[in-house]
Amino acid sequence: MTEPQDAALLAACRQLPVVGLLPAGPRNAITDVAGLRLGHCTVADGDLQTGVTVLIPPVDNPFLHKLPAGLAVINGFGKSAGLVQLAELGQIETPIALTNTFGVSAIVQAQIAQCIAANPECGRSLPTVNALVLECNDGYLSDIQRMAIGPAHYQAALDSASPEVVQGAVGAGRGMSGFQLKGGIGSASRQVVVGEERYTVGALVLANMGRLADLRWGGQAVGAALERRLQAKLAAGELAGTAVGDGVDKGSIIMLLATDAPLDSRQLSRVARRAAAGLANTGSCYGHGSGDIALAFSTAYTLPADAAAPMPALAMLHEAQLDPLFRAAADAVEQSILNALWHALSVQGRDGHQRWGLQELCKD
Repeated sequence: MTEPQDAALLAACRQLPVVGLLPAGPRNAITDVAGLRLGHCTVADGDLQTGVTVLIPPVDNPFLHKLPAGLAVINGFGKSAGLVQLAELGQIETPIALTNTFGVSAIVQAQIAQCIAANPECGRSLPTVNALVLECNDGYLSDIQRMAIGPAHYQAALDSASPEVVQGAVGAGRGMSGFQLKGGIGSASRQVVVGEERYTVGALVLANMGRLADLRWGGQAVGAALERRLQAKLAAGELAGTAVGDGVDKGSIIMLLATDAPLDSRQLSRVARRAAAGLANTGSCYGHGSGDIALAFSTAYTLPADAAAPMPALAMLHEAQLDPLFRAAADAVEQSILNALWHALSVQGRDGHQRWGLQELCKD
């Protein structure tokens, strides 16, 4: 491209696009679904650039009062825990934790301990708990082999939980890469009207995927121009650190969708699959080495653990009414990915590896 064309594309990256035509909730975050709280524990210490993020459902004891949920595995390159039972039973019974790949086992143990503390008969007269921990590989920026994540980090994320959402290079997103720039945590929400009712769909992503050359920013193909700018700055010594990378779409993304619409687990799986549309709109093709997983859940009702307790009597939305929710899911995921890139600041980690924040790369 010519220099003026590149300049126009770089100028577009200095503004955060608004995806789609649907209105956002008041926070434009997943916590616009009433009762949800989000917490982070961030580890930023030299070669360790990692952390934990926890999304807490609006029930006091999700082990006893489970939330309906659905799963979509878009590309199954991943090491998460709890997805097999979630797919089988269509429910979640713990907070949803995000961390790095080698931190999964420690967070599983922390979730089990938390459940036992609240339910002393868990694993005895009561069933065992299905811990739910999802991951991405932050090993480019963080020394993942040190296995530094432990139960204390999970507890710290729980303790920090709030309806207010901090985005970017925080919590589990601290060491993540997005389109070979700095990735991390992003969130957004969209509101829809179905019949006479208004519903919210909120998204939260852990963005760690994509090739820079493929990036689309609000529908504009800006990636190649950004790649040229990055390489030029590196060659001129204006940016320290390593080169852009190998140009392979890998690393993974976790996409969480929450709604207050009354949907069953099968319908929620359908909503989860629409996360792929939002991801594709940013330019990712779900490459071989990218684990792309979407999970959707509803807060409209709970499912009792006690088989003798009555099941909820609630009318679900008709299948033909789901299109607005599908659109909201796709738009909220795309917006969340853009938000993650927009808010993430540059981070230097292990062995001098660097990921540059989009805003820093694009500034005049």
